[in-house]
Amino acid sequence: AHAGPPELHLPLDCTLGQTCYIEDYVDADPGDGMSDYTCGVKSRDGHRGTDFVLQSFEAMENGVDVLAASPGIVAATRDSMTDIAVTPDTRESVRGQECGNAVRIDHGDGWQTLYCHMQKGSVAVQTGDHVSAGDPLGRVGLSGLSNIPHVHLSVLKDGKMVDPFAPNATGTCDAHAGDDGLWIDPPVYDKAGLFTAGFSTSVPSFDAVQSGAARVTNSNADEPLVLYAHAFHAQPGDVLDVSAIGPNGTVFQTTITLEDPKAQLFRAYGRKAPSTGWPEGDYRGMVRLLRGDELIAWRHADITVISR
Repeated sequence: AHAGPPELHLPLDCTLGQTCYIEDYVDADPGDGMSDYTCGVKSRDGHRGTDFVLQSFEAMENGVDVLAASPGIVAATRDSMTDIAVTPDTRESVRGQECGNAVRIDHGDGWQTLYCHMQKGSVAVQTGDHVSAGDPLGRVGLSGLSNIPHVHLSVLKDGKMVDPFAPNATGTCDAHAGDDGLWIDPPVYDKAGLFTAGFSTSVPSFDAVQSGAARVTNSNADEPLVLYAHAFHAQPGDVLDVSAIGPNGTVFQTTITLEDPKAQLFRAYGRKAPSTGWPEGDYRGMVRLLRGDELIAWRHADITVISR
């Protein structure tokens, strides 16, 4: 048997920068703040794993396998939770089961990996099964505390969380974390990303975007539909692909090139309502941050149009 920490492969069947990307890393700040292992902003306070996000909801619907990152024995599974994107109103319903449908694998020597948010009915292994690296464990879903299609990978040693990118970290970020961590083929870190996307009924101020006050989830049929995106650490030449679809199909689609991006920026794009008003119903906006052909991040937003 392999002694020491597990050597990790990518935990899902995708290509980083094309069909998936890493959204959030382990929170390396032990206090109230948050920081990823490089001292960057790609984490959330108390985040206990690494989030690998698929390129779209459509990819999830087509089915993408979650893979065992390293060989071991299945220690536990759960496969009973519904695939529903969590909202603030439904947050309580997943308390204690935030991981959703999941598999935990024992790698010996106190090491375990945990794979969260799988599709209900897709878990393909049972407790006691031996798995090899790359074996399918289930499919990416939306179970537990999740609202985008992703797999959350946690690495544990004797029950304590370990950051696979900085396994020897002493409880704070290290801008010089130079080793390859536990990865056989270490994923490249990119400091750029998207904080959020949202709908508004006019072009918002940056303050309103940052505070969340700009976000509108219901609007009237005669109001404009504006989609905004809040990006960080983009590079000159990066592109925001901004689109919205509604009950009658595409509402708008445009690309915005970031010529001279600041550390944080927001961009907004929209359309006035047609003379007859927008059709009633649900609209979804999508913003993707691209560098050439590489997918850096995406965010979605939803709004419901009601008639006066």
